Amino acid sequence: MSAPPEVSASRVASWLRGSLDDATGPAYTILAHGLRDLVSDGRLPVGTRLPSERALTAVLPLGRSTVTRAYDLLREQGYATSSRGSGTRASLPLSRSARTDHMLVPQGDGRVGELADDGAPVVADCTNLTVPGPPGAMAAYQQALEQLPAFLAGHGYYPSGVPALRERLAQRYADRGVPTSPDQILVVNGGLAGLAVTASALAAPRDRVLIETPSYPNAIALWHRHRVRLGTTPVDASEGWDVPGLERTLLAAAGARGGGAARVAYLIPDFHNPTGSLMADADRERVAAALRRAGTVAVVDESLVDVTMLDAGGKPVAMPAPFAAHDDRTVSIGSASKAFWAGLRLGWLRAPRDLVASLVDARLTLDLASAPLEQLVLMAMLEREEEMRAIRSVELTASRDALVAALARHLPGWRCVPPSGGLALWCELPEPCATRFVRAAESHGVLLPPGPRFAPGGGHERFVRLPFARPPHVLEAIARRLAAAWEERDAEHARAAPGLPPLG
Repeated sequence: MSAPPEVSASRVASWLRGSLDDATGPAYTILAHGLRDLVSDGRLPVGTRLPSERALTAVLPLGRSTVTRAYDLLREQGYATSSRGSGTRASLPLSRSARTDHMLVPQGDGRVGELADDGAPVVADCTNLTVPGPPGAMAAYQQALEQLPAFLAGHGYYPSGVPALRERLAQRYADRGVPTSPDQILVVNGGLAGLAVTASALAAPRDRVLIETPSYPNAIALWHRHRVRLGTTPVDASEGWDVPGLERTLLAAAGARGGGAARVAYLIPDFHNPTGSLMADADRERVAAALRRAGTVAVVDESLVDVTMLDAGGKPVAMPAPFAAHDDRTVSIGSASKAFWAGLRLGWLRAPRDLVASLVDARLTLDLASAPLEQLVLMAMLEREEEMRAIRSVELTASRDALVAALARHLPGWRCVPPSGGLALWCELPEPCATRFVRAAESHGVLLPPGPRFAPGGGHERFVRLPFARPPHVLEAIARRLAAAWEERDAEHARAAPGLPPLG
């Protein structure tokens, strides 16, 4: 089993030196606050063993008693725990109001976030693709608070977004090879809110909409609520998109009676959710050409485009050109949730100029604007985006590899294709029993979604999605629990059908 992580005193000291030099007040409270911030923004993940008091004293210009009082204060505030023989470990205050929401985890018993003996949470919620706040998140909020007074004299409504943020996002697209002006950017309350705005603006009830299968469950539900007619095109973790089949589907829809061509195609070409597939440049060009011929608007979800891994040489994975570079009619949906932190609740749309007015009108029927403070926080994070992404790429690559290895050890019959980006593995089971298996997994303290949740038209019972944005030792513990649940499912199957060989 992987051991919980440790951090060296010199590494902690390198993070703390700036805050120690600039702060005023008692030395022990300055040190405690600095360590608290490291825990809060994820540089010291929960469970990490902190340096001993003696080791930290040796690398900081502080006395032993100062470090001791700082650790005492951390424990008092809930940011550290200590036990005989295992030292002091990073923690977070156990507050039920801060842990989870019953609407996200209705099966939870209130213990999500508390640690079990195996180092994983008592209830490990694997239903959402989320990441903790990045290193520097606390500093970004502090910077945003310093800028907020300039906005308080006004009404605070920016239906298109704070101008400086729209300029920064437009430049981001230009840097990726898609010239964009700020008036093509609309800041919204998350990627799903951006899809809701786009669906309201572009699709009416009974319109045809093309969607991938499998696909993002919340997007499937949103399109169903809009009462559109869904057509599907398959995506496979090994093979990617069936481009010839997609072309045929578009052509068939264009020639069908009662509605004609698909009005919209909702696609996730960048680390597709849930398969992790990345659409190649040649396929993007071919799909874009087919959409243009059919008169279909591409709505491209780029929520995961910035969540990249490292290649075998330790360099960032090379990315294809954005889909919008192949089709200037594309509406692109971006999100801060996966690249930075879901708690920001911010996303954005990049749209052709002639569609912007319709999108703004649709947005104003859903909400008036996004909060200025969070937009200022995102601007501060974008200033340090390269650094934040580099740290996260290293962490996620290690976590992905750890989960793949753990599954190979404990569940060798499962198949998965390690993605080059994104946040999850799309795991193929030896038999079509995903719905039954996740019930067994729940009894072992792991909540995860079965494949049918990702199926617009049914199916995918051989699959489960398993996120890996967790420390390796936690992923090892989760894999062990899943293996126990799988054995339990095997035993139930044998009791239900004695004498029959297991399904292959």
